[in-house]
Formats: sequence, structure tokens, C-alpha cells
Amino acid sequence: MYIGLGIVLLVLGLILALDVITVDLDFVNDGALGTILIVAGIIAIVASLLISGPWRTRREVVHRDDRGVY
Repeated sequence: MYIGLGIVLLVLGLILALDVITVDLDFVNDGALGTILIVAGIIAIVASLLISGPWRTRREVVHRDDRGVY
């Protein structure tokens, strides 16, 4: 669920950290904000992978009965 958020934060952080877009605010450093967003994106991706667990595990067991009903 949070993997999409993590990717968005990572991309925005890379854009700001690599000076693709500059933000002209006196109280915000572009590089520091980019680094913070990169770290937050990585944490969101890792947390999403740890919390969700394996995707393809079966949670229900199907018992097949081959006896005919008469």
C-alpha cells in the first residue's frame, strides 16, 4: 500500500537533490529537503515490504474429496 507513496517521495527527493527543480524559499535548503524525502521514501518502501509479507502465499487449505455421492 505504501510502496506507491515511497516511490513518489523517492522521485520527488531525487528531483530536489539533483537540482532538476529549484525551490526558492529562504528557510528551505533544496538539497536537505531532497535528502529527507529520499530517506522517507526508502523507509516507506522497506516498511511496506516488511508489513505486507509474501504476496503469493495461500491462506486457505482446500481439501478435495474424491468420493462419489450416491
